[in-house]
Amino acid sequence: MEQQEKIISELYQHLGRLFYAVANADKKIHPKEIDALLKDVRRYWLDIDEGVDETGSDAAYQIEIVFDWLMAEEMEPQDHFKEFSDFYRENKELFSPRIKELTRKTARDIAGSFAGKNKSELILLAKIDQLLA
Repeated sequence: MEQQEKIISELYQHLGRLFYAVANADKKIHPKEIDALLKDVRRYWLDIDEGVDETGSDAAYQIEIVFDWLMAEEMEPQDHFKEFSDFYRENKELFSPRIKELTRKTARDIAGSFAGKNKSELILLAKIDQLLA
């Protein structure tokens, strides 16, 4: 895999981690949160670039793959925001204004998809806004 494709794939993998952290901020992932993620990936993320992963699929599907893997492994969400933050700080050039906007939007859509946004989700959304400012 070419270096640019590898880094794009890593970007989407870290976004999957971030969105998992948002969905699991309250220690429960509701099916509506998963639906919101899937809807946003298909509606917005697939059109971002032409990047493909090692299987030849659109690299944006890495968001879903990582999210699903973290759910299956029942991973704790706390560290995933930190991993995303570290990746962001080391790779700011990958985050165009459009990607920042979609990151915020998808996080808000996930958090608001089931019974509104709770306190832990609001705190995490504020951290995301602050990071991407």
